[in-house]
Amino acid sequence: MYLKELCEMDGVSGNETPVRKFIKENIREYADEIFTDSIGNLIAKRKGESSEKKVMIDAHTDEVGFIISGITEKGFLEFKTVGGIDTRVVVSKRVRIGKDSVNGVIGMKAIHLQKKSEREIAPKISDMYIDIGANSKEEAERYIELGDYAAFNTKYQEMSGKIIKAKAIDDRAGCAVLMELIKIKPVYDTYFCFTAQEEVGLRGAKTAAYAIEPDIALAVEATTCSDVGGVKEKDYVTKLGSGAAVSFADNRTIVGRDFCQWLYEKSQKAKIPVQYKAAIAGGNNAGAIHLSKKGVKTASVSVPCRYIHSPCSIADMGDIEAVKNVAELFLLCTNELV
Repeated sequence: MYLKELCEMDGVSGNETPVRKFIKENIREYADEIFTDSIGNLIAKRKGESSEKKVMIDAHTDEVGFIISGITEKGFLEFKTVGGIDTRVVVSKRVRIGKDSVNGVIGMKAIHLQKKSEREIAPKISDMYIDIGANSKEEAERYIELGDYAAFNTKYQEMSGKIIKAKAIDDRAGCAVLMELIKIKPVYDTYFCFTAQEEVGLRGAKTAAYAIEPDIALAVEATTCSDVGGVKEKDYVTKLGSGAAVSFADNRTIVGRDFCQWLYEKSQKAKIPVQYKAAIAGGNNAGAIHLSKKGVKTASVSVPCRYIHSPCSIADMGDIEAVKNVAELFLLCTNELV
């Protein structure tokens, strides 16, 4: 898998070009057709044994991050978040900015200068800045332009056992899975969609599904894993190391019972580790795909991911392999569903 390379690339929503180029270069030999649409989706068609039905399988290329919105007279960068980020996890984190990957650190007023009331609440983005070491606005402007994107600067790291740490596992894990799956011949003509701007409103998947008009679709994602200290087991969304997470519902989609049950039971019979996502929370590209035109039969399968939407997420390679195997079952047995 190309997981390390994908996670270490920067591709904040609306600026996915490096990720898209890398994927295209490494899958073009397996695609019968490949193109990029106007919103930035990379769509690769793989002909199946039959053209009777059209299948869409989706993973989004973008990640959460920041966009530069101002430069102060002292050379600090003002910024806005792109996608959902908990402000409590970003102070003092390293970032890369713009096309030249300028190094910066997110800062704010030192704790010993804060009032007690300030220390007791989550910081606001408006109270933070990015420090690139510039001494003036003029110096900062030599390296940075308004509208430049900033992404967390985090190295991929293998930890104990099969555990890995990286940024952007959501959803570069899904992209890595699709890059492997395009190598196999599916039952039906299949559109491998590496979609843009999921983190800011499922935008790329909406346009891709509208253009393709699939009969059935699967979103390959990363999802919250909350099996950590301070959380009661009844409130776990997924468990790390317990396999691929199949959703029956979230805030954007109610999955057809037959589809989600098929994914779960088919995986169990194939001895693929699988679990149900136990909370109706969040949402992913399935929410946009299933509403396209006359409606599309859609489900999602996800990698459990601790500390999602943060500088450092944690996942289990066994879970990622399980997601790949579940999605492969879907591609090879789609005829059982449509």
